[in-house]
Amino acid sequence: MKNSPILIIGKNGKTGARVNQRLQTLGYATRPVSRSTSPSFNWDNPATWQSAIKGARSAYVTYQPDLAVPHAEAAIKEFVRVAGENGLKHIVLLSGRGEEGAQRAEQVLQNSGISWNIVRCSWFSQNFSESFMLEGILAGELVLPAADTVEPFVDADDIADVAVAALTEPGRRNRLYELTGPRALNFAQCIKEISEALGRPVKYTTVTVDEYINALREQGQPENLQWLLRELFTVVFDGRNSNVISGVEEALGRRPTDFKTYVQKTIESGVWADQMQKTSA
Repeated sequence: MKNSPILIIGKNGKTGARVNQRLQTLGYATRPVSRSTSPSFNWDNPATWQSAIKGARSAYVTYQPDLAVPHAEAAIKEFVRVAGENGLKHIVLLSGRGEEGAQRAEQVLQNSGISWNIVRCSWFSQNFSESFMLEGILAGELVLPAADTVEPFVDADDIADVAVAALTEPGRRNRLYELTGPRALNFAQCIKEISEALGRPVKYTTVTVDEYINALREQGQPENLQWLLRELFTVVFDGRNSNVISGVEEALGRRPTDFKTYVQKTIESGVWADQMQKTSA
């Protein structure tokens, strides 16, 4: 069974790359796909889906840009139809906490007749180092429309470990795992921990959502990203996701990675090194 490939949709994503690497280390054949691979996979072009799926027995699915967007439910519905017609037996879907659109997409998968797992996650710690917040940290000031709401940030390595367990251990099928980190922090607290560990000042500045979205628009950011970030900062960050959940422990039998550990790993990786440090390295 290890020779029948596991499809990885989103090979370059924060979790997709990690899931792919772990599966390969365990000796599983994988088929990591994106718009630029052969076969390619493009969520906006359903004609690419069949060739990517054909011959795979299971899949790790991440939806771009996010399951919260309005058209995600319809896309997942069509995807599971094509998947079923082409022999896919098991889907592990990455989802988000507190997103009504994401939960509708989850229900589509749960009702599809294909065996499933849902990995429903809080905000990734790696958003500070592998996503839209990295630039602000490198510049010494992170500007966001989020004040005191706390979030139990989850480490992408934990997410990948849970996804791999779901993909490789049949006894876990048809279960939802809700993943968070072990403690809830607001953005100011996160930046304080990052700044102290780096040994250099990083400032945290709050702005209104409208000011933030206007800045994104002026930078030429895509409209779907503007919509998504407005949704996340106005709806999802209303406190609904502040509670810590024991999903990592339930899935893996160990505690989730603490934010301090994530910060230390990231410092060791060199991602947050300032330009002077990089030049002298």
